Amino acid sequence: MTESSDPWDGTGLAPLAGQILEYLVEHPESSTAEIASALGTSSAAASRALRTLETELLAARVSRRPLRWSANPPRPALASLLARRREELARVEMLAERLHDAYGSTSHQRFASDQFEILDTKKRVTARYTHLLQTSRHEVLHLVMPPYVTVLEATPHRLNIQAAAIRRGVRFRSIYDSDTFTDDMSLYTAQQGVAIGGEIRLSGGLPMKLVLFDGTSAIMPLREDDPAQGSLLVHSPTLLYVLTALFENLWEHGVPWRNGSSRPPSTPLGRDRPDERTREILRLMSLGMKDEAIARVMGLSRRTIQKHITDIGAALGARTRFQIALSAQERGWLPPTTESPPGLPGYGRPAHSPSRCSGPPAQRANAG
Repeated sequence: MTESSDPWDGTGLAPLAGQILEYLVEHPESSTAEIASALGTSSAAASRALRTLETELLAARVSRRPLRWSANPPRPALASLLARRREELARVEMLAERLHDAYGSTSHQRFASDQFEILDTKKRVTARYTHLLQTSRHEVLHLVMPPYVTVLEATPHRLNIQAAAIRRGVRFRSIYDSDTFTDDMSLYTAQQGVAIGGEIRLSGGLPMKLVLFDGTSAIMPLREDDPAQGSLLVHSPTLLYVLTALFENLWEHGVPWRNGSSRPPSTPLGRDRPDERTREILRLMSLGMKDEAIARVMGLSRRTIQKHITDIGAALGARTRFQIALSAQERGWLPPTTESPPGLPGYGRPAHSPSRCSGPPAQRANAG
């Protein structure tokens, strides 16, 4: 967020009034015309600013014919002004507390406590998500998987807000669920997110949908199968710490994703050094992704991927995906890992990550 460079903002004085006060401190008994000429403004604007300074007891008329002005002693005058401003801010704070109490007691906005807020409609989820996105200053973290609250047609607007945040220095990191990384919305948002400067990784079996804003707020779903039914807005520091730790664990073990429009080149498959495309296919296979998902992610046809996997198996002397993974690990074609090969529990997931939901895909949690 941009901070003002005007030192008078905090006092409630207009910039011109502040400039005139500074001028009067160094040039006492100045006329309105002299002040206007020195500061490059009109006599009318200077007169209005001088009347403001007089009202705030910061300047006084020292003669009337001709009319001349001098600054009052700045320290006590400004101290009095700031004291009045503090009283005004205190009244605003009291008003904010009353409004917050009224906001929390209305039937359409329910608070479980000061640390949790229930957003019970799609419109409120979208509104709060957009507001938090616009006011983020440091980092936004996403766990992404369908179903989505936002329709594909409305996504460009959200991406524009995200792009504006990235331009002001906000970092965006997203982890997409590799098991569902084949739908149009996932691929579109991933491609556009990378294009505007976001960072994306893939991980198998994400436990939920989640968005974290600056480590101070999070949105997660109320209904596991229908995020449009509402979400939970989290303010609890303890839960935010746990959710952030979960994200960082998944991020550490996720596979970086490159936009499929930039396809790794294919070269003849060697027995000791796999080409870039082979390594990419093996990395995606290590997440448990099927042929169709790998094809869409890499921007290739399913038949091309199947042929390449067959060639990898032939080069390794392996027939099944399980055997391919074992042989690839033995030859160093996959990065060293403490996890099991595909087909065994935990493959493509952190060896000591928090337990995942055990229900079917339709019962996973989904955040807005």
